[in-house]
Amino acid sequence: MKTPRPDEVDRLVAAWARERPDLDTSPLHVLSRVTRLGHHLERARAEAFAATELVQWEFDVLAALRRSGAPHELSPSSLAAATLVTSGTMTTRIDRLAARALVERRPDPADRRGVIVRLTEEGVARVDTALADLLARERSVLDSLEPEQAEQLAVLLRRLLAPFEA
Repeated sequence: MKTPRPDEVDRLVAAWARERPDLDTSPLHVLSRVTRLGHHLERARAEAFAATELVQWEFDVLAALRRSGAPHELSPSSLAAATLVTSGTMTTRIDRLAARALVERRPDPADRRGVIVRLTEEGVARVDTALADLLARERSVLDSLEPEQAEQLAVLLRRLLAPFEA
């Protein structure tokens, strides 16, 4: 495999190594690239979601409902847990999505005081379209890797993320 030409991270690591030779700058080779890649992926996601008039948090909520399987409904607390936000934030998000007719609130048959949030047909259509566009964009990001390399990268990234998500 041909080694890619030096990139911006190589330049910044070299500069730090020159300025601070007393420090081990090797983590920057990996983590600065992960950070930079994250910024590029955020832009690609924003572009994918813009086509369906969604933003990241809207996609996250709709996707959590869509992944839950038919009838695509969850409690607000389950949605909050799935999207890593507080219950107050989730209430506001549900309000906004309901105002756009992407979700609807229904009484919880198991708890008279509770509600269930259900994805509407329009919500299903939007999240499905956004996901297809997102996957096409993300697939193109991985085009420079062989399938085995992408699998190996996934394993290594999972190992790096594990301590944060334990």
